[in-house]
Amino acid sequence: MVELPLALYLTVFGGLLIVSVFLDRLAGRLRQPGVLLVLLLGLLVNNDPASLAGPPPTLLSYEKADELAQVAVAVVLFQGGLTTNWHQLRAVVRPGLRLATLGSLACALLLMLAVLTLEVVAPGLLPIPPGPGPALFVGAMLCSTDASAVLAVLRPLTDRLPGRLIDLIDCESAFNDPMAVVLAGVALALSSGQVTDGATMISDIVRQFLMGTMVGFLGGSLAIRLLDSEPEDGHNAGQAVVSLSVLLLLFGATTLIGGSGLLAAYIAGLVIGNSDHLDPQALEQAYGGYLKLSELLLFLCMGLVVTPVAVVRLVPWIVLLFVALQLVRLLAVSPLLGSVLSRAEVLFVGLCGLRGAVPIALAIQAAARRDEVGTWGLLMPPLALGVVLLGLVLQGSGLVPLARRLGLASSPSD
Repeated sequence: MVELPLALYLTVFGGLLIVSVFLDRLAGRLRQPGVLLVLLLGLLVNNDPASLAGPPPTLLSYEKADELAQVAVAVVLFQGGLTTNWHQLRAVVRPGLRLATLGSLACALLLMLAVLTLEVVAPGLLPIPPGPGPALFVGAMLCSTDASAVLAVLRPLTDRLPGRLIDLIDCESAFNDPMAVVLAGVALALSSGQVTDGATMISDIVRQFLMGTMVGFLGGSLAIRLLDSEPEDGHNAGQAVVSLSVLLLLFGATTLIGGSGLLAAYIAGLVIGNSDHLDPQALEQAYGGYLKLSELLLFLCMGLVVTPVAVVRLVPWIVLLFVALQLVRLLAVSPLLGSVLSRAEVLFVGLCGLRGAVPIALAIQAAARRDEVGTWGLLMPPLALGVVLLGLVLQGSGLVPLARRLGLASSPSD
């Protein structure tokens, strides 16, 4: 007989995933990001099964949610690499890389500076303790963007917006997630006392980037040979299994040797997806089921471990962070794109920074490591969830009218 807790997990998560699939389809019809409805579903589900049989105090702990979230984000980033067409993005790769690296770094540091300033000007105002570690984590957690959420909102104007804007938004989102992940790792190390000086911090960042890039490139190159040798009979199924196996191997091995496993996952996907020996559309189709499962599972985990009450209690800080995030993003984007795009286009790209999967995963990671970094880690999931939801509802709903008002959307007859 199956042990009761496992049966309980299978029943609950199976049912929630089925509901999530229908909600994702409904969101598509409503022209809204699927993450919005799935997050709300998770929030509405009671994570305390005290009324049910079985010993676990909660359906999902932060530690288990963190493990699921890390694998889910690796799958999302691997798919992001697979679907990134290097030749298509070549025209915007320079400004896109500037946004993804310098822009994300500037956004994280400016948010960090804003948090540290508030701690000095108004001690006790923010619910996190003073110090560079927690402040940097807040900036790193919120500095990366989610192109899938933006493109879902802009779906009515996809064929009417300048192609370079869509490509630029896609390019930035494709490359800025590893930056956020590495910065967040440094922030957690600072908070736990593992990093004591600036030189150590810089060397740690460089090591994670170099090792993640190297292992991802080598692993992706070897994976091309494996995928290319798959027999034609059952080709898609074989490619899906091989690609997932390669992803798990690279992610685990890179993490064990001290590199960025998530960066390795993205680089491997990028190498495989741009190979001349493989069909990228077939790969995307073969891997698409894993991606959808990972996204739904990630957002369900976040909704389950956060209660609506926790979000409501932090509403003032959520609004404050959301406003600060919009300001620092505009400050970071404008100098990097001012010579490439018009003022209207710069403003539009600056306000297109919706957040999605990566902030969710990083927030759960901080909560799971609360014994190392402090109890402030428990505040990160409701803060991240609040900022993500606020962006999807307020910022997302205003992007289409903004594009029209700025004159960026051509008329349907053009």
